[in-house]
Amino acid sequence: MAEIEDAIERADREAFTRQPPKTLKGQIGYLLKQLGSAKAVAQELGVTADSVNRYRRGARKHARADVAAKIDDAVRQRWQPQVRKRRQKQAATSGGITVETRARFGYTAPVGTTDDGRFRRLTVHLPPAYAQRLFDARNTGASDQQMRGIIAEGFKEIYFQDGGGRAIGLSDVTLNDIDYLDLDY
Repeated sequence: MAEIEDAIERADREAFTRQPPKTLKGQIGYLLKQLGSAKAVAQELGVTADSVNRYRRGARKHARADVAAKIDDAVRQRWQPQVRKRRQKQAATSGGITVETRARFGYTAPVGTTDDGRFRRLTVHLPPAYAQRLFDARNTGASDQQMRGIIAEGFKEIYFQDGGGRAIGLSDVTLNDIDYLDLDY
């Protein structure tokens, strides 16, 4: 499961200034503008070009559930890319990113302290540097585990070590068994 990737997608969708087309005809029209041809849209969706043209004309008013989900996903992925980029740039340069999660946190700590992993519900605002690293990792195709590592490192610095004021001996923080994870920027 790609929890981090899904959380970034949800945060991006919240940035929309206008809602994407809701009707099948409107969605297909938008995809045709973006991809240029019925053949390209058909290839993206896994249907025939004739089906795409029937949706565009309104001859078919409803797509199968699996095709309708693919159409909706394709539209949302391409909707308002400049708005997404602007919000991500703002988060990476000045705003930072807020991570809310319930997950099992484990860590390596000095002898005599407890390092048993346990479930915690945390809401932590990470500085812009972590947002930049997270977006860069996502754009280069990093795995979900690598993106978890970036978030865990931010939690270590900001939450567990309080910016260097405590738990100085804490070395590794791991983020496991994610119950839910939500991002806001």
